[in-house]
Amino acid sequence: MRQGATVRILRALAAVAVAVVLSGFDVRAQFKSEAFSQSYNEDQSQPGDTIDKVFSFKEFWSGLTHKYEEPPKLGTMFAGSFVFIGSQQIYNRDYWKLPIIYGGIGAGVGLGIHYNSIGNHNAATWCFVGAGLTYWASLMDGVACYKTDIKPHAGRATAYSVLLPGLGQAYNGEYWKIPIYVGGLAAAGHFCALFNTQFVRFRNIYIESVNEGYDGPITSEVAKYYRDLYRRYRDYSIVAIAAVYLLQIIDANVFSYMHDFNVNDNLAMTVSPAVIPVDCQYASANSSVNNAAVGMNLSFRF
Repeated sequence: MRQGATVRILRALAAVAVAVVLSGFDVRAQFKSEAFSQSYNEDQSQPGDTIDKVFSFKEFWSGLTHKYEEPPKLGTMFAGSFVFIGSQQIYNRDYWKLPIIYGGIGAGVGLGIHYNSIGNHNAATWCFVGAGLTYWASLMDGVACYKTDIKPHAGRATAYSVLLPGLGQAYNGEYWKIPIYVGGLAAAGHFCALFNTQFVRFRNIYIESVNEGYDGPITSEVAKYYRDLYRRYRDYSIVAIAAVYLLQIIDANVFSYMHDFNVNDNLAMTVSPAVIPVDCQYASANSSVNNAAVGMNLSFRF
């Protein structure tokens, strides 16, 4: 017992001594500036798409008139084409495509209005769908024909994902992500349609139950409860669709920027003695160091 107590006392004294010694050192961390200067996908010879400015009408107009010092960003021309149809074709100098785009959209809308006026609603629906597809194809064509040497281009990947979920991932070469996003959208859409069907069903039952003479098996209170329940589930499904859609757009944009990020299996940690000179900058509360210090150099490589 006495020997064990002595050992514990010696261990405690040794720990106190180590703590006292360590407290006398000024511990500092030194960082290499190169660790924070790596850039990704920043080829200054080509126009890049950033989030500094969502849309610039001046830049958009310079693209239409081809009077610019630097080519406008793809995102600017793509956003403008949502309102000014054919703008991307004008910037790409594909003027021969304009009659096809305007003719297809005009014919679809015109025939849709005509068939709808004479009561042929099925034909009208298909005409409107054709006009919508022509509009969508004009946007897709403008993005695909935008000239750039950057691969993958962040603006193009983003626009592809906006127009067709999963296409941005395919453009980035990340095909394994397509089933995840497409499956998520399909599942959310399926549940949205299912819950909406049940919502409409119980809404109609509730409307009938408040009328006189109703003798159905479902009471007004039960019908109201399930009407509100399925409406809430339907709204959750709509939120899920929007969330997955936005997530795949963000994913395509981020990973197109990070495509050249240096990731490999060469992970290493090196510890070695080092003499830190006076004129180095340190991560310390003090703004300057009077004397050189001897310490340990700890570096990670990944």
